[in-house]
Amino acid sequence: MEELVRWLQTQTPEKWGELQSFYCGKRVMITGGMGFIGSNLAIALVALGAHVLIVDSMIPDYGGNEFNIRPVADKVRINISDVRDRTSMDFLVRQCELLFNLAGSLSHVDSMKDPFTDLEINAVSQLSILESCRKYNPTVKILFAGTRGQYGRTHGKPVNEDYPMRPCDVNGINNVAGEAYHLLYNDVYGIRACSLRLTNTFGPRHQMKHPRQGVLNWFIRQLIDGQTIKLYGTGQQIRDTKYVADVVEAMLLAMASEETNGKAFNIGGEPLSLLQFVQLAIEVNGSGKYELVPFPENSLKIEVGDYIADYTRFKQAVGWEPRTPVREGIRRTLDYYRRFKEYYW
Repeated sequence: MEELVRWLQTQTPEKWGELQSFYCGKRVMITGGMGFIGSNLAIALVALGAHVLIVDSMIPDYGGNEFNIRPVADKVRINISDVRDRTSMDFLVRQCELLFNLAGSLSHVDSMKDPFTDLEINAVSQLSILESCRKYNPTVKILFAGTRGQYGRTHGKPVNEDYPMRPCDVNGINNVAGEAYHLLYNDVYGIRACSLRLTNTFGPRHQMKHPRQGVLNWFIRQLIDGQTIKLYGTGQQIRDTKYVADVVEAMLLAMASEETNGKAFNIGGEPLSLLQFVQLAIEVNGSGKYELVPFPENSLKIEVGDYIADYTRFKQAVGWEPRTPVREGIRRTLDYYRRFKEYYW
């Protein structure tokens, strides 16, 4: 059995049984399902008895990888399609009861270099998907993957959902819009929707070819390759760090609960500085080194600084909290990429 599934079952056996009751036999669609979080989610859903349809554009460098779903390749359906294709979305949304809407562009730097592509994927296509649901499947429930980048600079204060949103880059602005569309369609059209604002997530099945979609996994690659990890600035920037299995559990619980409809929630983890994460990864790895380097100018201007999520509301709504110690997550991540490096490098 896939390691992620075993971990979820052993950590929350009572919740796993409840989730099986909810998801067994359900028709579920995942946009971005060949990517990092989407593929891990697909594996868990198959284990829960769901009928899974994966939709992914497989755009180079965005993270889609056929190897990601190898454990369940014969148990899911796959449609290679872009969420910007309205005709495809009109057809595909009719086939699901539940829609995990995870497709999106994640790079803050890329969004500043090519803002219109980011706008098309993270805002316009989100509205298009919702319109498809309104016209052809208004009883569906949708979960939108938001981001901490929606808040911008928070100056190290624990952030709850009422904190003002003033993004530092185009990606954050477009995610604010994408989330707002989902909540609006919940309120106006009765299409049940919720949003989870995710923080820095690491673990197996993340793309490892560049650091633009997640620096934590990039640190892991540098360790495995025996390279010196490069930390920008002082390395003291705090990130709310969490392992992918905890994110998958959060999504499964949010979708299964009517308490989440029409709401956005923070999903937090363990607050660590990037330097602390790197030092811990070196310790777990048994070797490695790092150096502090100046920020590139294009990165410094959009650096958000410290971020700590207050996830109290989500914990109260569905009983979720992160369960995987960062040390354990790092160990599992190193083991995975050592075994399957050829499919990711």
